[in-house]
Amino acid sequence: MNETDLELSDGRRLHVYDSGTDDSEGRLVVFWHHGTPNIGAPPAPLFPAAGPLGIRWVSYDRPGYGGSTPLPDRNVASVAADVRSVADALGIDRFAVMGHSGGGPHALACGALLPERVLCVVSVAALAPFGAEGLDWFGGMAASGVASLRAAAEGRMAKENHEAGAEYDPAMFTSADHDALAGEWSWFADVVGPALEGGPGGLIDDDLAYVAPWGFDPGKIVAPVLLLHGREDRVAPSSHSEWLVSRCPSAELRLTPADGHISVLNSGAAALNWLAQHSDHR
Repeated sequence: MNETDLELSDGRRLHVYDSGTDDSEGRLVVFWHHGTPNIGAPPAPLFPAAGPLGIRWVSYDRPGYGGSTPLPDRNVASVAADVRSVADALGIDRFAVMGHSGGGPHALACGALLPERVLCVVSVAALAPFGAEGLDWFGGMAASGVASLRAAAEGRMAKENHEAGAEYDPAMFTSADHDALAGEWSWFADVVGPALEGGPGGLIDDDLAYVAPWGFDPGKIVAPVLLLHGREDRVAPSSHSEWLVSRCPSAELRLTPADGHISVLNSGAAALNWLAQHSDHR
């Protein structure tokens, strides 16, 4: 994995990850959008499935995480300009996008705002827009998640105060999630710890963005979209993806009945196959 720092025209820096090598010509580029709180390193447990498909992973730390400069008051839509900058710097024209958890809305934003470049979108265990009409947004969410996001909805100060006393809540994960975290998805320890080393700033900016207007309409996405969700998810309830598929004409929904927020990633290899089948990159 190649890691570089990209200096942007506004003076910010993005820390970029790229699995590409000299033989990258003709490979399907998949931009990975990480969850909250993670750094941007692509998902190592999916590398064995990605290899035979010829996938080149590209990603970056979202502003405020890892090696990337904070961008106060960013919204979800701001991801599109950053992705465009990374793609341009790497000489990448068209690409697929894939996001898990908090990365899901950011992947959807790329699909909506970069239609000339995004081939297809996979959103795994993502939230729907805050205040979505007809959706009980907090319904089925673990109490710790409700408290965290309600604090964000009250504003930055309330969210900062909440994070000052917040503790890890194992009850937000199902038994299947805990099994996944004890197995190959123990990989999350490699991306969560570094994301918090510099404090909760990236997490706070993420959560404030989720409960503010996103800056785009998921229903405007024209590229194929796969929404993958575990029906037992307590972090981002599956009703969020059910709402999204009802509003996004190009989307299909796959619900895995026994999965939670993490264990749903065990279906990640199938999602990569879907990406390869729906990309006309070759």
